[in-house]
Amino acid sequence: MRRRDKFMDELTTLQKILTFLAEIDIEAREAHIEQKTFLPGILIDKGKLIFDKDKMKNPGDLLHEAGHIAVTEFAARGTLSGDVYTAGHSPADEMAAIAWSWAALQFIGLPSQILFHQDGYKGASENYIETFSQGQGFGYPMLVYYGLCLAPETKEGYPSMCSWLRD
Repeated sequence: MRRRDKFMDELTTLQKILTFLAEIDIEAREAHIEQKTFLPGILIDKGKLIFDKDKMKNPGDLLHEAGHIAVTEFAARGTLSGDVYTAGHSPADEMAAIAWSWAALQFIGLPSQILFHQDGYKGASENYIETFSQGQGFGYPMLVYYGLCLAPETKEGYPSMCSWLRD
């Protein structure tokens, strides 16, 4: 793929993700980020996503970070900043954020590799793609518990969502 084509594909992907986030009321805005962040060029600040397009490596990472915002209770969402684990997120919330981001990816209609790219998930991206593609993903029980979706075996169940944001 030519360099310009790759740039246009990434731009289109980013625009689709940003449009989706705006539609579900997760604020995402571009800004210059100086500090070191968990994911390159992406920062959660007071429940909002800040991204630096020049430093961000993968636009799909925005979906994962948005998942952390989405699974946080409404009352605590505005205090979510920086490292989500210091804000009280547990391993279960991490799995829920991954499951949420897969549901968002499916809703938007983007390829699996946008979310589970080769640079992420500690080398497990291909396994995650296979697992979620076969309907055997993880984390969705938390989404069911949070009232965001129905169980996958029900009609209109996961990865379809009843709500994108936790109350």
